[in-house]
Amino acid sequence: MADAETLNLIAGMGARARDAARVLAGMPSDAKRQALLAGAQALRDAAGTIEAANREDMAAAQAAGLSGAMLDRLRLDAGRIAAMADGVAAVAGLADPVGAVFDRAERPNGLALSRVRVPIGVIGIIYESRPNVTADAGALCAMAGNAAILRGGSEAIRSNRAIHAALARGLAAGGMPADAVQLVPVTDRAAVGAMLTAAGMIDMVVPRGGKGLVARVQAEARVPVLAHLDGLNHTYLHAAADPAMARDLALNAKMRRTGICGATETLLVDRGFGGTGAVLAALADAGCELRGDAQVQAIEPRVVAAQAEDWDTEYLDAVLSVKLVEGPDEAMAHIARHGSGHTDAIVTQDAGVAERFLAAVDSAIVMWNASTQFADGGEFGLGAEIGISTGRLHARGPVALEGLTTYKWVVRGTGQARP
Repeated sequence: MADAETLNLIAGMGARARDAARVLAGMPSDAKRQALLAGAQALRDAAGTIEAANREDMAAAQAAGLSGAMLDRLRLDAGRIAAMADGVAAVAGLADPVGAVFDRAERPNGLALSRVRVPIGVIGIIYESRPNVTADAGALCAMAGNAAILRGGSEAIRSNRAIHAALARGLAAGGMPADAVQLVPVTDRAAVGAMLTAAGMIDMVVPRGGKGLVARVQAEARVPVLAHLDGLNHTYLHAAADPAMARDLALNAKMRRTGICGATETLLVDRGFGGTGAVLAALADAGCELRGDAQVQAIEPRVVAAQAEDWDTEYLDAVLSVKLVEGPDEAMAHIARHGSGHTDAIVTQDAGVAERFLAAVDSAIVMWNASTQFADGGEFGLGAEIGISTGRLHARGPVALEGLTTYKWVVRGTGQARP
């Protein structure tokens, strides 16, 4: 339960955000682009300050015993800060969805109907660990004509403040309202509760973080939620998979970056696939802990015994569950039972099996002969992303500009009165 002081804090931020949203909704595309480019440059100019703030966060996080995966998500260096600024600039280069007409019809009585994309309004983003979300979410919301209220985790508070200060300074210098992107100045749980009940001030909440955070948001929210759930992703090596491709994709899907939501967490291997031993050996040689049953252990002696909970665990670490399956039907049944609806992939040279998998697996992203690590808005050509939605309504998969808009009906008549 939020106290009166916190409720007043969020109410004040919400009121200022609504004023900013009205201005943003009417800003021309070129004006928004120039402001975002100014924001990107401000991030580059503040790189030293941001990196110093992040070093303080990293030291505190290490002292608190955060996991390696969490530390990787938190860490910023010169390259990541440059990439963050480039991401903001990339958003400026995307097509503005606001004002786009995507459906037209004319009624028999002469009424001309169209549906036009418009901003959602004020979007609240609640996130953990990743300080780059401060820049990504702020840029995406602003380009789509929305005001943003950001609430990051306590582990990244110094980094978030430094990033927000630079971004807000650049956006304002570029002509956007000063309150277009706001950062909640406190990190206590009461602020989250106040945002979740801010109906009338916040139009949509996007949680980005662990299962506990998302569950709380979904349980307590009195405003619409665009949920980003666990990345409990699968890669299925079909009997007709090319062995070299299967080995390379399994390694990349798990080990490229183990702490991101696109990492594969369970490897399903067809009993008819001939390269299982080489794939498992390559993963073990790369430092991945493999967990499987006695049949998998018989193929690779470094495999440790899997427990029932392993099939439902998002490790975000160099750990991978491995299961042998009889064929595509068993693989798809396992994904349906244990997956989170995020990203699932098949590796095969059999186009018919691949198309059946792509059609039948009900996940936000399904892949054929590609690493699950491509589950990313930037890789999809969307610029930065605000998250990957695993729900089935409004937006699904990487949520970028279009996913941050809604639409309105525009009706043009010539004097028609309804009989």
